[in-house]
Amino acid sequence: MKILLVEDDVRVAGLIKRGLDENEFQTAIAYDGLSGKKMALQHDFDLIITDIVLPKMDGLDLCKEIRHIKPDVPIIMLTALGTTDDKIEGFDAGADDYLVKPFEMRELLARIRVLLKRYQKQDTLTGTILRYGDLEMNLHTKSVKRNTVEIHLTPKEFKLLHYLLQNPERVLSRMEIAEKVWETHFDTGTNFIDVYINYLRKKIDKDFATRYIHTKSGMGFILKQD
Repeated sequence: MKILLVEDDVRVAGLIKRGLDENEFQTAIAYDGLSGKKMALQHDFDLIITDIVLPKMDGLDLCKEIRHIKPDVPIIMLTALGTTDDKIEGFDAGADDYLVKPFEMRELLARIRVLLKRYQKQDTLTGTILRYGDLEMNLHTKSVKRNTVEIHLTPKEFKLLHYLLQNPERVLSRMEIAEKVWETHFDTGTNFIDVYINYLRKKIDKDFATRYIHTKSGMGFILKQD
Protein backbone atom coordinates (compact mmCIF):
# COMPACT_ATOMS: atom_id res chain seq x y z
CA MET A 1 0.00 0.00 0.00
CA LYS A 2 1.34 3.43 -0.99
CA ILE A 3 0.85 6.39 1.35
CA LEU A 4 1.61 10.06 0.75
CA LEU A 5 2.58 12.00 3.90
CA VAL A 6 2.44 15.82 3.67
CA GLU A 7 4.21 17.23 6.74
CA ASP A 8 6.57 20.21 6.96
CA ASP A 9 8.19 19.18 10.27
CA VAL A 10 11.10 17.04 9.14
CA ARG A 11 11.43 15.27 12.50
CA VAL A 12 7.73 14.43 12.75
CA ALA A 13 7.64 13.32 9.11
CA GLY A 14 10.60 11.03 9.72
CA LEU A 15 9.01 9.44 12.79
CA ILE A 16 5.71 8.82 11.00
CA LYS A 17 7.44 7.43 7.93
CA ARG A 18 9.48 5.04 10.06
CA GLY A 19 6.33 3.80 11.77
CA LEU A 20 4.58 3.30 8.45
CA ASP A 21 7.58 1.60 6.86
CA GLU A 22 7.82 -0.80 9.81
CA ASN A 23 4.23 -1.82 9.08
CA GLU A 24 4.97 -2.52 5.41
CA PHE A 25 3.52 0.67 3.92
CA GLN A 26 5.43 2.44 1.15
CA THR A 27 5.64 6.07 2.23
CA ALA A 28 6.46 9.16 0.16
CA ILE A 29 6.91 12.55 1.86
CA ALA A 30 6.11 16.08 0.70
CA TYR A 31 7.22 18.96 2.91
CA ASP A 32 4.81 21.63 1.65
CA GLY A 33 1.27 21.81 0.29
CA LEU A 34 2.12 22.51 -3.35
CA SER A 35 4.57 19.60 -3.52
CA GLY A 36 1.94 17.43 -1.86
CA LYS A 37 -0.64 18.44 -4.45
CA LYS A 38 1.73 17.70 -7.32
CA MET A 39 2.64 14.27 -5.95
CA ALA A 40 -0.97 13.38 -5.12
CA LEU A 41 -2.22 14.21 -8.60
CA GLN A 42 0.69 12.71 -10.54
CA HIS A 43 0.87 9.39 -8.68
CA ASP A 44 -1.60 6.84 -7.40
CA PHE A 45 -1.64 6.61 -3.61
CA ASP A 46 -3.87 4.33 -1.57
CA LEU A 47 -4.15 6.94 1.20
CA ILE A 48 -2.98 10.49 1.97
CA ILE A 49 -2.01 11.90 5.37
CA THR A 50 -1.64 15.68 5.63
CA ASP A 51 -1.01 18.29 8.27
CA ILE A 52 -3.22 21.41 8.11
CA VAL A 53 -0.65 24.13 8.76
CA LEU A 54 1.70 23.83 5.77
CA PRO A 55 3.85 26.24 3.73
CA LYS A 56 2.79 27.29 0.20
CA MET A 57 -0.68 25.67 0.48
CA ASP A 58 -2.45 24.69 3.69
CA GLY A 59 -3.88 21.23 4.26
CA LEU A 60 -7.50 22.35 3.86
CA ASP A 61 -6.94 23.76 0.38
CA LEU A 62 -4.78 20.75 -0.46
CA CYS A 63 -7.57 18.41 0.56
CA LYS A 64 -10.11 20.31 -1.56
CA GLU A 65 -7.81 20.22 -4.60
CA ILE A 66 -7.24 16.47 -4.26
CA ARG A 67 -10.96 15.78 -3.71
CA HIS A 68 -11.82 17.68 -6.90
CA ILE A 69 -9.59 15.47 -9.05
CA LYS A 70 -9.45 12.23 -7.05
CA PRO A 71 -12.67 11.96 -5.00
CA ASP A 72 -12.08 8.35 -3.95
CA VAL A 73 -8.68 8.54 -2.24
CA PRO A 74 -8.96 8.40 1.59
CA ILE A 75 -7.45 11.38 3.45
CA ILE A 76 -6.43 11.71 7.10
CA MET A 77 -5.66 15.13 8.58
CA LEU A 78 -3.07 15.51 11.34
CA THR A 79 -3.17 18.75 13.29
CA ALA A 80 -2.78 20.41 16.67
CA LEU A 81 -6.15 22.14 16.13
CA GLY A 82 -8.73 20.02 17.91
CA THR A 83 -11.92 22.01 18.53
CA THR A 84 -15.27 20.95 17.10
CA ASP A 85 -15.16 23.83 14.59
CA ASP A 86 -11.65 22.79 13.50
CA LYS A 87 -12.84 19.23 12.91
CA ILE A 88 -15.90 20.35 10.97
CA GLU A 89 -13.72 22.56 8.78
CA GLY A 90 -11.43 19.62 8.07
CA PHE A 91 -14.28 17.26 7.25
CA ASP A 92 -15.96 19.88 5.06
CA ALA A 93 -12.72 20.19 3.11
CA GLY A 94 -13.04 16.49 2.30
CA ALA A 95 -11.03 14.70 4.99
CA ASP A 96 -12.20 11.24 6.00
CA ASP A 97 -10.60 11.30 9.42
CA TYR A 98 -9.00 13.82 11.77
CA LEU A 99 -6.25 12.97 14.25
CA VAL A 100 -5.13 15.57 16.80
CA LYS A 101 -1.46 15.88 17.73
CA PRO A 102 0.12 14.47 19.78
CA PHE A 103 -1.06 10.94 18.93
CA GLU A 104 0.23 7.40 19.24
CA MET A 105 1.48 5.66 16.12
CA ARG A 106 -0.73 2.66 16.80
CA GLU A 107 -3.81 4.92 16.69
CA LEU A 108 -2.77 6.33 13.32
CA LEU A 109 -2.19 2.80 12.03
CA ALA A 110 -5.64 1.75 13.24
CA ARG A 111 -7.27 4.72 11.48
CA ILE A 112 -5.36 3.91 8.28
CA ARG A 113 -6.49 0.28 8.27
CA VAL A 114 -10.11 1.23 8.93
CA LEU A 115 -10.15 3.70 6.03
CA LEU A 116 -8.46 1.33 3.61
CA LYS A 117 -10.95 -1.39 4.53
CA ARG A 118 -13.87 1.00 4.15
CA TYR A 119 -12.81 2.21 0.71
CA GLN A 120 -12.13 -1.35 -0.47
CA LYS A 121 -15.63 -2.29 0.64
CA GLN A 122 -17.13 0.69 -1.19
CA ASP A 123 -15.44 -0.47 -4.39
CA THR A 124 -17.64 -3.58 -4.31
CA LEU A 125 -20.75 -1.39 -4.19
CA THR A 126 -20.13 0.39 -7.50
CA GLY A 127 -23.40 1.16 -9.25
CA THR A 128 -25.55 0.61 -6.16
CA ILE A 129 -28.57 2.89 -5.80
CA LEU A 130 -30.09 3.53 -2.36
CA ARG A 131 -33.65 4.92 -2.23
CA TYR A 132 -36.07 6.06 0.45
CA GLY A 133 -39.26 7.71 -0.72
CA ASP A 134 -38.26 10.30 -3.32
CA LEU A 135 -34.68 10.42 -1.99
CA GLU A 136 -32.06 8.66 -4.12
CA MET A 137 -28.31 8.13 -3.59
CA ASN A 138 -25.96 6.79 -6.26
CA LEU A 139 -22.86 5.29 -4.65
CA HIS A 140 -21.00 5.15 -7.95
CA THR A 141 -21.42 8.76 -9.05
CA LYS A 142 -21.59 10.03 -5.44
CA SER A 143 -24.76 11.95 -6.34
CA VAL A 144 -27.93 12.57 -4.32
CA LYS A 145 -31.35 13.57 -5.64
CA ARG A 146 -34.70 14.24 -4.08
CA ASN A 147 -37.71 14.25 -6.39
CA THR A 148 -35.18 14.50 -9.29
CA VAL A 149 -33.64 17.68 -7.75
CA GLU A 150 -29.88 17.26 -7.34
CA ILE A 151 -28.58 17.94 -3.83
CA HIS A 152 -24.93 18.82 -3.30
CA LEU A 153 -23.36 17.32 -0.18
CA THR A 154 -19.90 17.48 1.33
CA PRO A 155 -18.08 14.11 1.65
CA LYS A 156 -19.01 13.81 5.34
CA GLU A 157 -22.63 14.78 4.75
CA PHE A 158 -22.74 12.14 2.03
CA LYS A 159 -21.40 9.45 4.38
CA LEU A 160 -23.82 10.42 7.12
CA LEU A 161 -26.79 10.27 4.76
CA HIS A 162 -25.46 6.97 3.41
CA TYR A 163 -25.61 5.47 6.90
CA LEU A 164 -29.11 6.83 7.48
CA LEU A 165 -30.26 5.32 4.18
CA GLN A 166 -28.73 1.99 5.17
CA ASN A 167 -30.75 2.08 8.40
CA PRO A 168 -34.14 3.65 7.58
CA GLU A 169 -36.84 3.87 10.25
CA ARG A 170 -34.40 2.88 13.01
CA VAL A 171 -33.29 5.23 15.79
CA LEU A 172 -29.53 5.80 15.60
CA SER A 173 -27.76 7.10 18.69
CA ARG A 174 -25.09 9.77 18.50
CA MET A 175 -22.50 7.25 19.65
CA GLU A 176 -23.49 4.77 16.93
CA ILE A 177 -23.28 7.46 14.27
CA ALA A 178 -19.87 8.56 15.56
CA GLU A 179 -18.59 4.98 15.48
CA LYS A 180 -20.10 3.92 12.15
CA VAL A 181 -19.75 7.12 10.09
CA TRP A 182 -16.56 8.59 11.55
CA GLU A 183 -15.34 5.26 12.96
CA THR A 184 -14.14 6.92 16.12
CA HIS A 185 -15.37 7.91 19.56
CA PHE A 186 -16.25 11.55 20.24
CA ASP A 187 -16.67 13.10 23.65
CA THR A 188 -20.33 12.72 24.60
CA GLY A 189 -20.48 16.43 25.44
CA THR A 190 -19.83 17.55 21.88
CA ASN A 191 -22.57 18.70 19.53
CA PHE A 192 -20.56 17.45 16.58
CA ILE A 193 -23.14 14.94 15.31
CA ASP A 194 -25.99 17.44 15.81
CA VAL A 195 -24.15 19.99 13.65
CA TYR A 196 -23.94 17.57 10.72
CA ILE A 197 -27.53 16.39 11.17
CA ASN A 198 -28.61 20.04 10.91
CA TYR A 199 -26.48 20.46 7.78
CA LEU A 200 -28.30 17.50 6.22
CA ARG A 201 -31.73 18.74 7.27
CA LYS A 202 -31.16 22.07 5.53
CA LYS A 203 -30.27 20.30 2.29
CA ILE A 204 -32.55 17.25 2.39
CA ASP A 205 -35.73 18.52 4.09
CA LYS A 206 -35.88 22.33 4.02
CA ASP A 207 -37.40 22.79 0.56
CA PHE A 208 -39.72 19.78 0.65
CA ALA A 209 -43.13 19.19 2.23
CA THR A 210 -42.22 15.81 3.72
CA ARG A 211 -39.44 15.71 6.30
CA TYR A 212 -37.23 12.64 6.51
CA ILE A 213 -34.65 13.37 9.23
CA HIS A 214 -36.12 13.43 12.73
CA THR A 215 -34.79 13.77 16.27
CA LYS A 216 -35.84 11.36 19.00
CA SER A 217 -35.30 13.31 22.21
CA GLY A 218 -32.70 11.67 24.43
CA MET A 219 -32.23 8.82 21.95
CA GLY A 220 -30.80 10.01 18.65
CA PHE A 221 -31.98 10.42 15.07
CA ILE A 222 -34.15 8.50 12.62
CA LEU A 223 -34.80 8.57 8.88
CA LYS A 224 -38.53 8.21 8.36
CA GLN A 225 -41.45 9.89 6.60
CA ASP A 226 -43.78 12.20 8.54
